[in-house]
Amino acid sequence: MTSVAVHTIVGMKANYQFSNICGTVYRQGNVLFTPDGNSLLSPVGNRVAVFDLVNNKSRTLPFENRKNVAVIALSPDARLLLSVDDDGRAVLVHFRRGVVLHHIHFKKPVTDVQFSPDGKYIAVTHDAHVQVWRTPNHLVREFAPFVLHRTYTGHHDEVLSIRWAPDSTCFITTSRDMTARLFTLNPVEGFRPKTFAGHRDAVVGAFFSSKSNAIYTVSRDGAVFTWKAKTDQDMDTDDGDDPAPIPSGASDTIPMTRWGVHERHYFNLPNTKVVCTTFHPPSNLLVVGFSTGVFGLWEMPQFTNIHTLSISQEKISSIDISSSGEWLAFGARKLGQLLVWEWQSESYVLKQQGHYFDMNTLAYAPDGQTIATGGDDGKLKVWSVHTGFCFVTFSEHTAPVMDVTFAKQGSVLFSASLDGTVRAYDLVRYRNFRTFTSPSPVQFSALAVDPSGEVVAAGSTDSFEVFMWSVQTGKLLDVLSGHEAPISSLSFCPSGSNQLASGSWDKSVRIWSVFGRSRAVESLTLSSDVLSVAFRPDSAEIAASTLDGQITFFDVRSSKQTNSIDARKDISGGRKADDRVSAANNASSKAFTSMTYTADGTCILAGGNSKYVVLYDVREAVLVKKFQISENLSLDGTQEFLDSRKVNSVGINTDLIDDRGDASDLEDRMDTTLPGAARGAGDMSVRKYRQEARTKCVRFSPTGRAWAAASTEGLLIYALDESLAFDPFDLTIDLTPQSVLEVLAERTYLKALVLAFRLNEKPIVQRVYESVPRSDVRLVARQMPVVYVPALLQFIAEHLERGPHVEFDLVWIHAVLMAHGRYLRDRNVEMAPVLRAVQKALGDVQETISSLEQVRREYVDTQVYD
Repeated sequence: MTSVAVHTIVGMKANYQFSNICGTVYRQGNVLFTPDGNSLLSPVGNRVAVFDLVNNKSRTLPFENRKNVAVIALSPDARLLLSVDDDGRAVLVHFRRGVVLHHIHFKKPVTDVQFSPDGKYIAVTHDAHVQVWRTPNHLVREFAPFVLHRTYTGHHDEVLSIRWAPDSTCFITTSRDMTARLFTLNPVEGFRPKTFAGHRDAVVGAFFSSKSNAIYTVSRDGAVFTWKAKTDQDMDTDDGDDPAPIPSGASDTIPMTRWGVHERHYFNLPNTKVVCTTFHPPSNLLVVGFSTGVFGLWEMPQFTNIHTLSISQEKISSIDISSSGEWLAFGARKLGQLLVWEWQSESYVLKQQGHYFDMNTLAYAPDGQTIATGGDDGKLKVWSVHTGFCFVTFSEHTAPVMDVTFAKQGSVLFSASLDGTVRAYDLVRYRNFRTFTSPSPVQFSALAVDPSGEVVAAGSTDSFEVFMWSVQTGKLLDVLSGHEAPISSLSFCPSGSNQLASGSWDKSVRIWSVFGRSRAVESLTLSSDVLSVAFRPDSAEIAASTLDGQITFFDVRSSKQTNSIDARKDISGGRKADDRVSAANNASSKAFTSMTYTADGTCILAGGNSKYVVLYDVREAVLVKKFQISENLSLDGTQEFLDSRKVNSVGINTDLIDDRGDASDLEDRMDTTLPGAARGAGDMSVRKYRQEARTKCVRFSPTGRAWAAASTEGLLIYALDESLAFDPFDLTIDLTPQSVLEVLAERTYLKALVLAFRLNEKPIVQRVYESVPRSDVRLVARQMPVVYVPALLQFIAEHLERGPHVEFDLVWIHAVLMAHGRYLRDRNVEMAPVLRAVQKALGDVQETISSLEQVRREYVDTQVYD
């Protein structure tokens, strides 16, 4: 094979690009509807996720902020997205393409950003000031795109919110100084900035009514003031010399109006604070989120309570209302909840929640369409890869879930937990139908199911034993003892033989013959504690990762070491805030805690306590590619160099000092640690916990087209980027799209199809494929060169999933399998991803047809009864 071909194959294997985040739906910041109201934007860590509420899908925009996103804003035409992180560093993004256009640093933390209704200006909070910038032109490449229009002063404390008037000539701001202020975009003769005073707590929101003849201000203590133009009688009693109100219709009506308090209203909810609020001018709806997890709807100006509902156990962090006024979006930061509520029908449009604590493990279903995850919160969640949504949550476990796995058929899911139970779940009826326990209570840390799905095994951390149960009866079949330390990993032989591999902290891997009469045990000794074991798909090789950063490979039959990879240097990198050594020298704690083989067994993917996930070529023992799971500087271990300016006089990084006492809300200031467990707040050495960038588990999709990682940021999915895969094999200078179409016009279908696959242009392949007459399909499939059979099957699988030509595709699949079945069978490991893709497409078609048949039967039954 030529070097070009080798590089092409390696490039295709490594050509995985970030695709989506599934396990996290909301972290902090503000949730935001798109102007058409069909999609919802939610900050997830340092990224922004987009939830399509009409098509029930989610996607994550490809850009990353430096730190966790604090606030986002979308232009009125939905073209520009401004995403600002905790430090005030902003990224301007072309929303539809996800391309970063410009960067800007606002120098201070930002609490609110608002585009003007005409889209020409951006108003940004800047501590006690407000800055208004001209919106950069996304069509023009500018050297200095952000131009400051004006800086507005007047508040005496941090500005909390900004709201523009409908005509973009002025805006109103609210602040912690218990006032709201009205500013004009450009100087207006005779105008003095208006101050709306009278509240007894920080003002969290101020809004213009639909006709701009009233202003509503909402404070944190639950007071709502309605401000209107003062009448002539009010003018007479007032000593001011401001001009009288301008008649409605003038362009400067709002700034020249003399505003006064018209009505005062109160929510009267004891021990409750207003956290967030929004207003929908066309329907005069005021939506308020409270610190108790309750939200309410009030119709203004009558202050009529329409609806009050408790939707969360924690305070509602962010709130937004769609342009039509039908849907309300809520984000609850502490629990990571994202909710969309249709208030008129009183039903949920979207209700999603990630894992409350760390995500520990994941498993792909055999069809590659669903992923199960287990977390420290004791919950087991099942996610759809296609939509990115969690569709079922099991909460039977009472302690962290450490391992999950699917049975081979995919309808049964198993989980092992530190609560001493292994549970089996029916994914058809969504119930826990079997619970496996040990004779004496132990904590389970590893799990494996044999290929037949009849036996489940779990390893314990305290008794150092492996327990095996019958799935059908729930009875304990055997207890395998011999390890002298906690068991970290289990794996059954994929080929269906009676071998079970177990890795332990006692520096050994044991291969048990569990079903044979001999009960033979083969022990493999390693240099350090074993953290993970994995069988190659053909069962001929086993890989073990150890605490010293090594990956060791053994031949299963001879029990001899065949290869090893020193991986410590590859995953070293990333320095914690309290590390005393540099990132380059800090390799002592780096090791892989999870590994998985590719479907063809040629590469191995590994992740662990590092910001990197690494792909190795097994035979050559070389690094193919490193994937950095996050560039979020809010996490520990993502930056290579520390900022010495953040180290105080006693040598402590200021990022680690607990600053809870500076929080504005009482519940955020409260210290909930046990007495004696923490020192006083005056001690500067009190530490604050920062999450580390690490990967708990990595798994390849059965189709081989994607892989997933359970990381600190959530469930990260990386998929093959088809646009970059180009194979120049058999490419000649006269092979062009025009020449392929000329051959097709001559009705030489086999030659046209081969030329199309050589060119590797999907539109051309599709055109030739769909032009083949049905009567010629069997002949073309039989004469197809075997080198193009995998590409043909992969194309048919994708065509079957997306196109309407179901019967035509089924005829093609039948013809190809009948003609080349033996060739595919002899290379079943190499062809596994392609065959699984075909199986998945056929499964989807079968499910669609069965659901249509069910609808048809119901329709027939209704006709009979009628």
